[in-house]
Amino acid sequence: MADEEPTAAARLRTPRAAAVAGILFALLLGLALVLIIVSVPTDPATAGSWLTDPARRGALAVALNLVPFAGIAFLWFIGVVRDRIGQLEDRFFASVFLGSGLLFVAMLFVGAAFAGGIAAELIAGTSPDPNTLDISRQITTLLLRLYAMRMAAVFTMSAATILLRTRVGPRWIGMLGVAVGVVLLISVGLTLWVTLLFPAWILLLSVDILRHGLRRSGTAVGAVADGA
Repeated sequence: MADEEPTAAARLRTPRAAAVAGILFALLLGLALVLIIVSVPTDPATAGSWLTDPARRGALAVALNLVPFAGIAFLWFIGVVRDRIGQLEDRFFASVFLGSGLLFVAMLFVGAAFAGGIAAELIAGTSPDPNTLDISRQITTLLLRLYAMRMAAVFTMSAATILLRTRVGPRWIGMLGVAVGVVLLISVGLTLWVTLLFPAWILLLSVDILRHGLRRSGTAVGAVADGA
């Protein structure tokens, strides 16, 4: 009996850990994306001149410093969500879920590091060749907007499919996740504001996980009290 109580307590804490990690990730990534959108110009012709603005430089620096913490929270979110699903997890969708999540974090980190290197070089007063600067900017854009966010789309659709198949959450959140994944997959190149759909869905799912986790904890506490 003494061995069962710690196990039950750990299982009750798992949804809370997933919810907290998901909320942290959504808030950190959402803030980083907003700062990048408002500070970095969409016109390639002004790729370097905008860095003379201290406000924009500061916004970009904050955004790039938030990315590692968002990635760590996202990895924690993946782990505890898989633990919560447990034996109900489908191997195929679980592989896509895990693989796309890891690729998303990898692309996000590489793109942020690349962007940070370019910004640091320009801020330091170095004047790279304009062609090199343009190529670097295009690589960063491809990493963050094309590859990372498309992996986010695959992750969202696989997570939503797992949610629908295992019925561990509301069906409408699963259906919304599929729709968000499709939108990210086909329209992320049109505007950066679309990328905010990803952290918004993770935030919605995390809040629901937290709500149900707390409800389950309350039920368990009541059952223990009745048994005593």
